[in-house]
Amino acid sequence: MQGPSFTGESSCRSPEHSEVTAINSGVGFEVFIRYEAWAVHQMWFFTLASGCTFSCVLINSLWFYPDPEWASYKLGIFICLNCSGIHRNLPEISRVKSLRLDFWESNLIEFMKNHGNLWAKAKYEAKVPPYYYIPKSCDCLVLREQWIRAKYERGEFLDTQVCQDPCSAGSREGCLWKLRKGRRQFQKRQFLLSAREGVMKYFTKESKGPKAVISVESLNAMFQVDKIGHIHGLQITYTTDGQTRNLFVYHESGKEIVDWFNAIRAARYHYLRTTFPNVPEAELIPRITRNFVREGYMKKTGPKDAFAQGQVFIGRRDEGYEVRDDLPERVCVKKTKPAITLVTPVREFVFLCENDRKQREWMDALNGVITQL
Repeated sequence: MQGPSFTGESSCRSPEHSEVTAINSGVGFEVFIRYEAWAVHQMWFFTLASGCTFSCVLINSLWFYPDPEWASYKLGIFICLNCSGIHRNLPEISRVKSLRLDFWESNLIEFMKNHGNLWAKAKYEAKVPPYYYIPKSCDCLVLREQWIRAKYERGEFLDTQVCQDPCSAGSREGCLWKLRKGRRQFQKRQFLLSAREGVMKYFTKESKGPKAVISVESLNAMFQVDKIGHIHGLQITYTTDGQTRNLFVYHESGKEIVDWFNAIRAARYHYLRTTFPNVPEAELIPRITRNFVREGYMKKTGPKDAFAQGQVFIGRRDEGYEVRDDLPERVCVKKTKPAITLVTPVREFVFLCENDRKQREWMDALNGVITQL
């Protein structure tokens, strides 16, 4: 048995998937191997021909897989190994097969041929709001899982759905578990987010009014699973009185915590869109929320600040900003540790790292910011 030939097959054929003849075996086994090899070849060909290039449906179109490993034959999409694990937990809407190890019947191949990733993107991502965070491969599991569930299980972005405006989507009220000072235990706290008022508040049981009123202008949120010690851990950062503050929260429901994250993004988007109406959308989106380039501890030495700022502003190299791996003149430290000197037009900031590796990592991160600005 041999599958039909088609133009261009040889251009995407791989030696390890060439037709295999089973030596010293029955005819049935040989037929199976030949047909499975042909099925894989045909899938390789029509995927490349359709322009999918095996781009994982989870990731944006800039990241391509030269060799996919899995596909959902119920949705008609090619997926990466990470996504396949999530799809296996959605048997009602998705069924997964390996492109290399599983046998593909001709009707499934034809189904895949008539669908594909581009078709799925057009259908299931027809109305993704501009503020909604589309996860990348490096993002935590809860973000990736809820993105897949939102698309295929709940159908939140189908063309038939009504897209919420940012002001409405940026308003939310509910309970989150907040880490107490001293990082000993979490306590349930009531949170309220209002894009219209431009604030986020949280309340304790004892306080009549809000414990904190946070301006959306300085509000930021990012998932910090390892740091918080929970798979749904979210870090909320804001500034008040010139100092940077952090709230560490989580929710037992993955959907609930991701909904809170995207509500904060919607409120931020509403603020940016209102405050900077003439700025192009492509420039606003990256400013909605941001992840830290690097986070960790360094010891700070040098002259004391008149006011506790809690932050150092970094500019461009041509503006006088520089990072050095030594100590300034007349600066002495008691313990010999790898040092970093951050030079600014106003003064020099000296930091001490635990070891040489951390010093290199911090210097690479700082130089990356100075170069990209």
